[in-house]
Amino acid sequence: MLDQVADGVWVRQSEWVWSNTTVVKTDDGLILVDPGIHGHELDRLADDLDRLGAPVVAGFSTHPHWDHLLWHPRFGDVPRYATAANARIAGEARERAQAMAKETAPDVPLEPIALLTPLPEDHGPIPGEVIEHDAHAVGHAALLLADRGVLIAGDLLSDVLIPLLDPRRDEQPAAYRAVLDRLEKAAEHAEVLIPGHGAVARNQEIAARFAVDRAYLDALQRGEDPDDQRWGKRT
Repeated sequence: MLDQVADGVWVRQSEWVWSNTTVVKTDDGLILVDPGIHGHELDRLADDLDRLGAPVVAGFSTHPHWDHLLWHPRFGDVPRYATAANARIAGEARERAQAMAKETAPDVPLEPIALLTPLPEDHGPIPGEVIEHDAHAVGHAALLLADRGVLIAGDLLSDVLIPLLDPRRDEQPAAYRAVLDRLEKAAEHAEVLIPGHGAVARNQEIAARFAVDRAYLDALQRGEDPDDQRWGKRT
């Protein structure tokens, strides 16, 4: 079920790797961010959205990994926005994303996967500030809803996942740390941080998320094995 975390902002967590769907209510209707994961969960999400009494007017994908490219026909035939790089990469890898989804979540609708529209210059119906970067994945974006005190972080700043670096990016982990610096400035306007996976962070918990990710990156740069028990740690 949907958990309201701020004014007009709800989160629904999947069973799969604690994945978070975020719903944002605007004057025009609902914005659906990274819906997932299993087909039966998407169907229940659609039931939850019906109870909110407003139509879905757009979707938003934070980055081009398969679990952030999903959709369900019940959400409607509406634009699903992403950064230009995300839309391009997702389109090029659509068949692979469909194959990965079929393997992991066999009941998920395959046809709508990765059908993204590049975000227009005025951001269309997507509210707040879009913070584009290449940490974790090329074309990644966070959404800062400063008027509601919410930062939607995508696959960064999780309490259950380590910082997963994109091997195609140069100067990792230094480049990743630079993105954390940008997001930390944005988080000055937030009391709620929604990661792509894991628990929602509030108030002082937000600073702790930045601290633990920086400690992980610092250890990597020193050539050490990070003392970090979150999922994904390589041994």
